[in-house]
Amino acid sequence: MRTTVGIIGAGPAGLLLARLLHNAGIDSVVLESRDRAYVEQRQRAGILEQGTVDVLRAAGAGERMDREGLRHDGIELRYDRKRHRVDFPALTGGKAVTVYAQTEVCKDLIALQLAEGGPLLFEAEALAVEDAATGHPRVRFRHQGAEDVLECDYVVGCDGFWGVARTAVPAGLSRTFERTYPFGWLGILADVPPSHDELVYARHDRGFALLSMRSPSVSRLYLQVPDGTKAEEWSDEEIWDELERRFETADDWTLQRGPITQKSVTPMRSFVHEPMRHGRLFLAGDAAHIVPPTGAKGLNLAVGDVVTFARALVHQRETGSAELLDAYSATCLRRVWQAERFSYDMTTLLHRAPGATAFDARLQLARLERIASSRAAETDLAEAYTGFPLE
Repeated sequence: MRTTVGIIGAGPAGLLLARLLHNAGIDSVVLESRDRAYVEQRQRAGILEQGTVDVLRAAGAGERMDREGLRHDGIELRYDRKRHRVDFPALTGGKAVTVYAQTEVCKDLIALQLAEGGPLLFEAEALAVEDAATGHPRVRFRHQGAEDVLECDYVVGCDGFWGVARTAVPAGLSRTFERTYPFGWLGILADVPPSHDELVYARHDRGFALLSMRSPSVSRLYLQVPDGTKAEEWSDEEIWDELERRFETADDWTLQRGPITQKSVTPMRSFVHEPMRHGRLFLAGDAAHIVPPTGAKGLNLAVGDVVTFARALVHQRETGSAELLDAYSATCLRRVWQAERFSYDMTTLLHRAPGATAFDARLQLARLERIASSRAAETDLAEAYTGFPLE
């Protein structure tokens, strides 16, 4: 097989890149190790920045998102039994975010790719990226029980942290930056309408909690739990009781309970691999960086990466200049590190670290009071949450 761009991974990054290239008249082949059902069902992020929403619309993948997604014009910060709403449009010149699950983004992009785009091979396991430093990279992969080779002009690794793409960057050229957190998130899906019409980020002495949603009838909620916690260690009643404690307010707000349909624990970590390019191999999304989910940045960073690559490749085709391709890593990393900073700030602002002192707790409250009382501090949060520029 031969193509211009070989894309490893059919998550939102790989699928969106294939769509962007198709719209630009550039051929690609997408290799995905899992089957279609798995890709369309795996629960991941659910908050789309304004820039991500705009890109999906422009790519022709926004029809169902616009119909079923939930536009949110703010979030609520909850602390010391107080409630403070951050108004995104008022602080950012009209920006907002949209609640639309990654599973739905993938369904939309898969349908478009199969109907209009180039080959999308499910259960096609990438085994290695070879000759990335040359002008003729290739991806060895296994599909339908047989090994094959995909010859490419470029390879984009959208295959996540455990994929093969990043391992093709020589160890002597790689630099990694990482922080692991001593807690995780116990997440649940519940068949109950959300108890608030926007996301609620709660800082409590017992730990962080997040009220989110997947639809007007399905709630998505999270509790900070110690690292190593197993989801089955918590009964449904214990989860609801703890959520109720951490969301407590001084007014008559109440948390609505309902049947829990799914439980899982998400570890918390920050990770960046530099560079994000080696020769004709480009890394995107979790293959190059991971953020704790507190800032809702993971999927949106991946979108920024593939938009940057697609624009650079189109620029080269139209002008003959490889300037933007050569700048890919540096361009992406500027945005990545701002997202890492914001995600770290949100995580340390709202979570209780093991061994935290009374001084640490008062600093958190002081930081939250600063956001609530300073338009400049509030604007900084709103600008970061709704999304850093894709340029």
